[in-house]
Amino acid sequence: MKRSGLLAAFLLLCSARRGFGTSHPKPGCRHPPSQWCRSLEIAIECKVQKQCMENNATRPNQAVPPVSVTLYYETLCPQCRLFITEQLFPTWMMLRDIMAVKLVPYGNAQEHLSANSPFICQHGEPECRANMIEACVIHITGRALAFHIIRCMESAADVLGAADHCLQMHAPSVSWSSVDSCVTGDLGKHLMHVNAVTTRALNPAHTRVPWVTFNGKHTEENEDKAMSSLFSLVCDLYKGVKPPACTGAPVRLNRSFC
Repeated sequence: MKRSGLLAAFLLLCSARRGFGTSHPKPGCRHPPSQWCRSLEIAIECKVQKQCMENNATRPNQAVPPVSVTLYYETLCPQCRLFITEQLFPTWMMLRDIMAVKLVPYGNAQEHLSANSPFICQHGEPECRANMIEACVIHITGRALAFHIIRCMESAADVLGAADHCLQMHAPSVSWSSVDSCVTGDLGKHLMHVNAVTTRALNPAHTRVPWVTFNGKHTEENEDKAMSSLFSLVCDLYKGVKPPACTGAPVRLNRSFC
């Protein structure tokens, strides 16, 4: 198995926050792991406030801007799915303190004037629906939580079939009806139009997907590096003091054990 594949497999067994030994909520915790450190109240409810404080203590200098990574993709493209699940998501899980990710589901779709079907997608109508679902999920839940949901969808055998389950798993407080209303209503079409305009404005214009920009710029050299080792590239591009994950330096924390 490739190193990136091993990293992806390992991270899926770990929690959504560094420093936790299990991905299962504590008794009485109503929140998924990705939300445990979102607020002090949630951390106390899930009995992980100590781990959250330790996690915050190891974060890099917030005055240095993170590496901005934008992925232009389409939901049923095999290469896009592979990049999301084996490179982008695992790297973000390890380097989220120095890395900001934006997802733009549209890719090689085409927009045209039609009330019934305003978009034509490379992999057919199912991809148009999946693109819109993911755009609505990003809008409704926010980028960070949406990334967990989208990774869940893109790693499933059936991207569309997994959408409701992935939403319930990572955002139990968000109803599927709110996403479905977005997809079937004007909001979904508006979000896809924005993605279309954003994709068409790329300079240089995209010639394929996945298409990745770093800090708003695309180069063939960086994209080639991203496809093979995004983790190393983000570490190299970060201008601040490298975090321990990049340098391999040990971090001694006050931990308890069972």
